[in-house]
Amino acid sequence: MSTVHTIDGLLVQWGDRLFYPNNRAVRSGTPSLSGAMQHTRARAMRQRINAIVLRKAPQVMVKVTGGGRGMGAIAAHLRYISKSGRLPFEDDRGVVRDGAEALRDLVDQWRHGGARIPERSDRREAFNIMLSMPMGTKPEIVRNAARDFAKAELANHRYAMVLHTHQANPHVHLAVRAEGHHGKRLNPRKQDLRRWREVFAEKLRERGIEAEASSQVARGSRHRTERLWQRKAYDEGRASNRGGYADAKLTPSRRNAAQAWCEIAKALASSEDIANRELGRSVVNYARWLPGLRYKPPERQPQRELPGMSKVPDRSPGRTRSGPEWER
Repeated sequence: MSTVHTIDGLLVQWGDRLFYPNNRAVRSGTPSLSGAMQHTRARAMRQRINAIVLRKAPQVMVKVTGGGRGMGAIAAHLRYISKSGRLPFEDDRGVVRDGAEALRDLVDQWRHGGARIPERSDRREAFNIMLSMPMGTKPEIVRNAARDFAKAELANHRYAMVLHTHQANPHVHLAVRAEGHHGKRLNPRKQDLRRWREVFAEKLRERGIEAEASSQVARGSRHRTERLWQRKAYDEGRASNRGGYADAKLTPSRRNAAQAWCEIAKALASSEDIANRELGRSVVNYARWLPGLRYKPPERQPQRELPGMSKVPDRSPGRTRSGPEWER
């Protein structure tokens, strides 16, 4: 087996463990990939690692913000996202309309299309989904990517989407009727949200926008959403920090992610390709500060070395200084 094929196999194996830790379908199919397919997957994995480690590609957000329990709540949400019809809204047939009368017609279609939705219900009759990108992304690209996302993931459901640009981050609101055209109800779980993020990021990349959908655990991120009570406590002097960041606990999932980064760096460092070795060094510099491996105390001294890493001379062409390498 060639060295290139071996490195490709390792990248796919550990990349799948890093980015798809809970997706058994992806991970179980990894060992059976053909040579050509494995090479294609490995190239995509390198691009993804490069995007995270070097280019710091922005992360997409896909969030279920709630859902209407009855037609009264659904109509109120449709009025909210369309600003009572002042903003254009697009339905699942691709028809774009605006105005109060068109909005009332949309509400009537939802109320009577399929099983009738009562004014109040004990269950969610619709889900409110928001797809967002950081400030600076062209709003029309976010809208077009959201449209393709909805066609791919929600084709069996009635939905309406509205683009919002009045806030810092351009985002699309999607109101989705829970009951599908064939009677099956939408019931999004964590794995669905992960897949939705992946699909939305893919649709953005198809339009030339750098976008990633990796988890905080895979990235080693310490960021967490600031709670309202944390903000108020900080503003009132009852807390010493805003709560936007937290010390990451060394959970099994974070430990597994750290191991995957280590193995990815080893595979890249063993390559005969200079670009691979350079990427491997970048992975080392990125991974050495992952939660639980090294932390940044006030004096900014690392706590300990990454597992399997030692200081050895860097023998790459044109380099004379020592640098971190990975033991094999």
